[in-house]
Amino acid sequence: MQVHRSAHARFFTVLPNGILQDRGLSYTARGLLADLLSRPDGWREDCRQMADTSTQGRGAVRRALKELTDAGYYRVDRVRLPDGTVHSYAHVFDTPQLGPPPSVPLPAAGEAGAGHAVVPPVKKPEEVPTLPGGLTQPDEQIREAVAALYRVIRREPRLRLGEAEAVALAPLIAEWLARGSTDADLAAALLPGLPQPMHSPVGVLRSRLKRKLPPPRRSSARPDPHECAECRDPVSRPGICRACAGLVPRQTPPDPTTALIGAARARDALRGVVGLALGAAG
Repeated sequence: MQVHRSAHARFFTVLPNGILQDRGLSYTARGLLADLLSRPDGWREDCRQMADTSTQGRGAVRRALKELTDAGYYRVDRVRLPDGTVHSYAHVFDTPQLGPPPSVPLPAAGEAGAGHAVVPPVKKPEEVPTLPGGLTQPDEQIREAVAALYRVIRREPRLRLGEAEAVALAPLIAEWLARGSTDADLAAALLPGLPQPMHSPVGVLRSRLKRKLPPPRRSSARPDPHECAECRDPVSRPGICRACAGLVPRQTPPDPTTALIGAARARDALRGVVGLALGAAG
């Protein structure tokens, strides 16, 4: 990896590598700590406001603050004033206050071959990395479902999902697609009436995908017709018909001469009706 650094004259924050490379903290906690350290002294913002102004939900911000508190980067002091009111004062530190700062190498110049890589420890190197839901690699159905989800939500800025979140929702999207749903059907189910503000986009989408799941498609294909093995008459299942099995008497087909005589009589009757109608009109 080659790192390129540029000189900044204003609007920048100097941070120690100890907090940026502290692998004891999650990436969310480290990002939140960098955000807090970039604020001016006296900045007031609580957990709810942090979540409302970011793509993270309140639960994620609350867990990140707990990580920073446990590691000694964040502390809230509550002071009772003489009038009985209690005020909270938050303190943010760029070095942990509960122990020695983590040891990290000094940054090297952003040139090829300079410095040495810091390899994070791997908990279980013998295991194959997996995706959410136990998938070792996304199959074609999962890829199609993720692509369909991104096509539907790409024009809605409140529905910003990471790859892991999209893969977690992919089985539900695949079920919708298997039942004949289109992108328009998904958009009609997922986009209207979104809450404001949006605290958990993945939670809202998961709830709507489950509640509005369409019924399975009915198969329109008719079963293949079967014929009697002896007389070749149509039957409902393979084998012989009831007549060939001796269960019912076989019906004798009508005499073709009878049909011809009936047709002639019908034509004569129609001619008589037409003649009477013309005579009445004259």
